[in-house]
Amino acid sequence: MTDLVNYQLNDGVATISISNGKANALSHEVFAALNTALDRAEQDKAVVILTGQPGIFSGGYDLKEMQKGPKEATALVTVGSTFTRRLAAFPLPVIGACSGHAIAKGAFVMLSVDYRIGIQGSFKLGLNEVAIGMTMHHAGIEIARHRLAPAHFYRSVVNAEIYSPTGAIEAGFLDEAVEPDTLMARANEVAQQFKQLNMKAHAQTKVKAKAEYLELLDRCILKDGESLGLQD
Repeated sequence: MTDLVNYQLNDGVATISISNGKANALSHEVFAALNTALDRAEQDKAVVILTGQPGIFSGGYDLKEMQKGPKEATALVTVGSTFTRRLAAFPLPVIGACSGHAIAKGAFVMLSVDYRIGIQGSFKLGLNEVAIGMTMHHAGIEIARHRLAPAHFYRSVVNAEIYSPTGAIEAGFLDEAVEPDTLMARANEVAQQFKQLNMKAHAQTKVKAKAEYLELLDRCILKDGESLGLQD
């Protein structure tokens, strides 16, 4: 599709891969390409596998954009929160194939898909916002609260604890972790299982189960758009 996001359709499974430099940073351009890829997956009625590059799923938002100023940071966070809200309500199953590190917005993406597969190794997953001087945004708090195990919510959001792949399973960032060379095979295996679902029932049940959460996210995105607390 673009140099930043690749789309491959095979046997009813759409593999969407992010490729944006060493950190696989999430920029306006990456989010635009990801949304285009999701549009295509909807048209193809495909189960989605969302992945990154070997060793890194994503290190989070594009820091060059975030450091321009509060308005620019707010604009990017709004786009990113809207994207993860779309993932949370996506009418087809979405599998996160976490190909390595997933930090900050990268971890929030993992918290927003239907099933998450990571890889074993010295990889870091978690929310480092507080550690790098960012007050956690309202949408981020609720995304974390929705998916993380209660015992790890505070440790992750307020204390910025970073997890190994094994710890990330316990915390709720991942559902399982496999050897690196089997990640995509396992993701495709799960995708084939998901293809057996009735997609209409899947979509309707997902939205029904998350109705209050999605409404809360909408309110949080609006609130964050007014102020992220980034001003000096």
